[in-house]
Amino acid sequence: MSRFTDRPSGDPGAISGAVAGASFIAGVAGAMARSEHPYPRPGSTGAEIRRYFTQRSRAPLVSIAGQLVSAASVARFTASVARLAGRAGPGSRALQGAAVAGGAIATAGLAASAVYATALTTDRSEDADRAVALARRAFLAGGPIHGVGFGVLLGVLGLAGLRTRELPRPVAVTALASVPPNLLGPLYLLAEPAGWFIPAGRFPGLIVAGIAGAQLRHPVHH
Repeated sequence: MSRFTDRPSGDPGAISGAVAGASFIAGVAGAMARSEHPYPRPGSTGAEIRRYFTQRSRAPLVSIAGQLVSAASVARFTASVARLAGRAGPGSRALQGAAVAGGAIATAGLAASAVYATALTTDRSEDADRAVALARRAFLAGGPIHGVGFGVLLGVLGLAGLRTRELPRPVAVTALASVPPNLLGPLYLLAEPAGWFIPAGRFPGLIVAGIAGAQLRHPVHH
């Protein structure tokens, strides 16, 4: 058989794709369930930001933990996507490079967002201007910046999945369809309504990464 149809051994670590989504969503949902106050949206005042991040329930720590686990999982899943890309035929080296770069940006963005959010739970948020600045950095790192990297990673996943036929076609196509909204997230900096691109790309992307991870863990020919 050719390299396009050879079936590789399973990749147990690919399940990290599912862990990335589950941990992120669990962190957000857990924080919402425990929180005494709504999450401060971009444009919130320093007092609103501090009220949320220093609340007695410590709900923000649930979300922060979810972000950190998700960031680590994205890093591991990047290795699985790069491995898949290496079997994609012509241009596989370029695809592997794109996967590593995208995964690194996505991981660093989410991890940085967690670090900034953690700083907001301390006395560093007592100064209103500093609280606003930290919250903005947390949003930009975990939103548009993470989204760009995640979009590139999903693009490689979808393209390599189609080329190798190691992913069901609907999964690969959905991964590719999730790329544009992730890459368009930075438009938020120019127009606030563009912020909807961020969840529109992230949540379908997390779902497809989970499905792809399970598929790559126990490959079946398509």
